[in-house]
Amino acid sequence: MKFTTQQIADLLDGTVDGDSSLELKTLSKIEEGSEGSLSFLANPKYTPYIYKTNASAVIVNNDFKPEKEVSCTLIRVEDSYAAFSKLLEYYQAAKMSKEGIEHPSFIHESVSHGDGLYVAAFAYIAEGVKMGDQVKVFSNVNIGENVTIGNNVILHSGAKIMSDTVIGNNVVINSGCVIGADGFGYAPNDDGTYSKVPQTGNVIIEDYVEIGALTTIDRATLGSTIIRSGVKLDNQIQVAHNVEIGANTVIASQTGIAGSSKIGKNCRIGGQVGVAGHIVIEDNVGIQAQSGIGKRLKSGSNVQGSPAFDYGDWNRSYVLFKNLRNIESRITDLEKKKV
Repeated sequence: MKFTTQQIADLLDGTVDGDSSLELKTLSKIEEGSEGSLSFLANPKYTPYIYKTNASAVIVNNDFKPEKEVSCTLIRVEDSYAAFSKLLEYYQAAKMSKEGIEHPSFIHESVSHGDGLYVAAFAYIAEGVKMGDQVKVFSNVNIGENVTIGNNVILHSGAKIMSDTVIGNNVVINSGCVIGADGFGYAPNDDGTYSKVPQTGNVIIEDYVEIGALTTIDRATLGSTIIRSGVKLDNQIQVAHNVEIGANTVIASQTGIAGSSKIGKNCRIGGQVGVAGHIVIEDNVGIQAQSGIGKRLKSGSNVQGSPAFDYGDWNRSYVLFKNLRNIESRITDLEKKKV
């Protein structure tokens, strides 16, 4: 995509100080700018870079006054940071504005869809799939039978959406995700072997959910695994069968949630957290990274550790723990003196 500095200034309600016909083709950091790139200056710490950047144009605040000559064209706006953020949103939207069906790809004749569908080469869409408007299916995506997908959904390359999954509106599923694979259900036999328990449920993903790359969400044994509206999941998260994650909860990378646990609304869960099965985590709970959750957490709790306990108590305990050898020596010395 290519734009002139004047087109960008018009988009951002700004003015051009320099060449208004200059053609720009990419975005960059100011310290990593190259010919044809557009950057921005918001943090004063980065001001020295504007005098030596190779970027062709830089977005600056209206009140920016160069102390010496700059070689790049300036696009002046009210708030350079907000303007660049707006430009990133526009750039992303433009990248996702593709429509049409590329070949080779497979779309079963029974599939229904709304306006603005894009299907990239090597995608597979099975029987009975229903899709809304502006759905974008990128290369090597596999959509299984009887999947339902709402409006404005993006399925990035390599995502696997297994049969009977229900996806709401304005959902983003990143590369390598597996949504609706079998849950981890096995029954032990007398001879020490295991028999597989059929996983007959599905996964429901509500509106405005974003799921990071390589995250897996297993189908329910019975009923549904449910990801409520507004949830944001990082990369490489495991969500087991029959889990429910409440609205607007955010979870960082490498967290594992065992089967049938229920997580409330507006929770904040750090990376590498482990949640045991059949646990209830109520609303507005904060869990620090690498914590282990083995019991119910009440609404508003803030915990750390494995097993996790109150965050303030954990910090005070840690002070003692890291001095434990010194404390032990002092106790030993006192005991010797008593003798």
